[in-house]
Order: sequence, then C-alpha cells, then structure tokens
Amino acid sequence: MSVKQRRRLIVPVAAAAVMGLALTGCTGDIAAQTAEDTDCSAYTDYGTFEGNPEVTIGGTIQDDEADRLVSSWADFQACTGIAVNYTGTKEFEAQIAVLAEGGSAPDIGIIPQPGLFNKLADAGFLKPAPEAVEANVDKWWSTDWKGYGTASDGTFYAAPLMASIKGYVWYSPAMFEEKGYEIPTSLDEMMDLTAQIAADGTVPWCAGVGSGDATGWPGTDWIEDYVLRQAGAETYDKWVTHEIPFNDPAIVTAFNSVGDILKNPDYVNGGLGDVSSIISTEFGDAGLPVLDGSCALHHQASFYEGFWKNADESAVTVAPDGDVYAFLLPPAESGGEQAVTGGGELVGAFAESDEITAVLSYLSSDTWANNRVELGGVISANTGLDASLASSDILKQSVEILQDPNTVFRFDGSDLMPGAVGTDSFWKGIVSWLSGDDTQKVVDTIESSWPKS
Repeated sequence: MSVKQRRRLIVPVAAAAVMGLALTGCTGDIAAQTAEDTDCSAYTDYGTFEGNPEVTIGGTIQDDEADRLVSSWADFQACTGIAVNYTGTKEFEAQIAVLAEGGSAPDIGIIPQPGLFNKLADAGFLKPAPEAVEANVDKWWSTDWKGYGTASDGTFYAAPLMASIKGYVWYSPAMFEEKGYEIPTSLDEMMDLTAQIAADGTVPWCAGVGSGDATGWPGTDWIEDYVLRQAGAETYDKWVTHEIPFNDPAIVTAFNSVGDILKNPDYVNGGLGDVSSIISTEFGDAGLPVLDGSCALHHQASFYEGFWKNADESAVTVAPDGDVYAFLLPPAESGGEQAVTGGGELVGAFAESDEITAVLSYLSSDTWANNRVELGGVISANTGLDASLASSDILKQSVEILQDPNTVFRFDGSDLMPGAVGTDSFWKGIVSWLSGDDTQKVVDTIESSWPKS
C-alpha cells in the first residue's frame, strides 16, 4: 500500500531477473483442490478453462495478507481451471510503469491508489474494463468508487477491491463510562469534550506523526478529515486536483482547527511529552497511552486496531465494552452528512484474454468480497458484502459506514495529489507546522511546490 495506507509495496515476477529484486510469489494449487471437492454453483458464469491457463497478478500485499488474498480465489481456481499467480515486491509503485512500458507487467495489477492509476491509464498501459466488470461495479459499488477507476477521458478501466476508513477517534470505553463522557456528534461537541477532559485533569489527546522518511503523513490525515467535513466534498475535490490552491482559505481554516488541538499544549501529548513530541513519536506507538489513561483520545485509521498492545504485550480487547474502541470523527454540525476519508485498491489489466476477464469479473463481484472478508483483517465497500462476516466490531462498523448510501466517501487526499506534494511537501509541511511555523507560511510553501502544468 502507499505509506499512508500502511501497505507493503510489491513488484511483478516478470521483472525478477532484470531487476534483481527479492520477490514473494503465491500460486494457488489447483491440484490440491478440484472442482469435485468444491461447490461450484457460484462460479458457473466464469466458465471452465482447459489446460490451467495462468493469470498473473502483481500488487502491494505481502505476508499473511497475501496468503489470505490467495485463499480468496481458491474455489474460483478449482471451479474454472485458471491458475492465478500472485507475486509481490516492495517496489511495485516505483516500477510498474517501467515494467508496463517494457511489456513485462503482470496481466493484472492491484493498484494501491488513484494517483498511480491515473498515471498508468493516461500513459495507455491499462486495458478498458470488460463489460462484465463494469456491470459488477455498476451493481455493487457507488458512483464515487467507480469514478476512482475511471480515467480523465471517461474510460472505465479499474474496479475497486478492498477499502479502509480513516478518521477514527480511539478512546477508552471504561473512561467514558466513569466520567460520563458522550460520543460527540459535531466538531464543536468534540472540542467541548476535549476541554472537559482537560478540565478533569487528563491530557485529552495523544498523537504521533513519526514514520521514518514518511514522517508527517498522520498529520495530513487530520487536515484531510477537516477539509472534507468543514468545506464539503466539492471543495475537497477541487483541493486535491488543484482547482483551488493549497493555500485557499478553506484549507487554512482546516489547519487552524486541527491546530486548536495539536498545537495546544493543554490538549497534547498525553503520556508522551509536549507539542514537539508529536513529531518524534512513532505513529504506531502514539495511541498506546489511551490504555493507561495518560490520554483519552487518539486519531487514526481503522487499521490501527492491529497496533493496540499492553506494555506487557498482553492482548487488548477492541470492542464497545472492551479496553479500547473508536468513533468516527463527527461532521461539522450535528445531523450533518457522514463524510469519511479512506483508502483502497483498484484492479486494472495490462493484457486481455478470456481468462483475464474471468479473474477480473470475479474480483469485482460480491462473491469475492464475501470470500475475502470472511478470511479476516480487511473490508470492502462492495454493497453486496455481508457486514457480519467482518472479523471485528470496528471492521463491521466500517463496512456499515461504507455501505450507507448517505455516506460521502473520498480517497485520502495526499494519495490523489502529485507526488511532489502528497508524499513530499505536505508531509514536510506538517512537520514544520508542528515545529512552530504559522499556518499561512506552511500552506504557501506547499502551494509553491505544486508542479506547474
């Protein structure tokens, strides 16, 4: 995944000899599972193929997550006879365009963010999505999600796959019950809650934006959440495409609102230090003071569920009545539209064949979404997904949010911006802002870094 989505990056097998990179390959074993062993009623529309034709997939998923991905098409392989070979490397995003230009790309790419998708589509490397794939997306996905796989010329190339939600606020249910705190329904209520927690003698928030060369990205998530909630989806879309400048007043307002928390020494950084400690605190450790009551609130995405651990490494229960749980950052006003930022993958093809069409069709179906989510650890915005199959309470909640027709979803803003901004000046700007630079100076500097067309 992109750094902000905490994905591990990958490269296709065809380039192994040329690039000398260590690869992780996963191939389903058709011999181990046959159609006779499998209920194939859900797979008849994909056809059957003689000779076990191979379809190669490259992406950004490795380790246990890759194992679960491969398991998600085991029945499909057995019933269709297609051998699906998934291969990954940490250089996928950096190398896939080079591989495509040289004719060495995999048949299918799991593309981790829209910016890379647009680059590949605009360069002519991707094949238009087959009719069956577009029909699936029209049936099972919102128009917003379809739009992320549609190029600037209106051609639809790539179906969505998995998803994640950002903008969760993690808290201790026990502390909330003891103190009588209630989940806020607006940003003003959240600030009132913050002030009340401080008045009760607890530092309200703990935060950390440390992430090696990517230090700063958790702070960009804060800004994106506030732009979407305060200024609305239309302004958010104009911001990420530079139809309005980065230093537009709406963006300044978002920075200043986030600064009311992150730059207020009375509100941060519980159990970790002062405002400056936000920069040096690794994002993976930043929420842990919630567990011992050193702070009350922590802003981070749904994936943070896997980061919770006690000091003695004992298990932490993530549940409404557990050690820790989360609510979604509220809208600007009570009763306002539910707007969320998040991430996800897009599945596009670099080649065409009947077996590739079958694999693409399966991956865009409700059948695949349910098979994969049932294996644990991920969710999808596919509306045919049974939310009860999600492996935790927080993931079930995330599925319900994504499937709600009233939810306004937008991809992570910095993943939509040019790399010179989204993965460079924006990250660096967060660091300088938390170091004491004023908002206007920071947004002016980021604006000046936007590539000239």
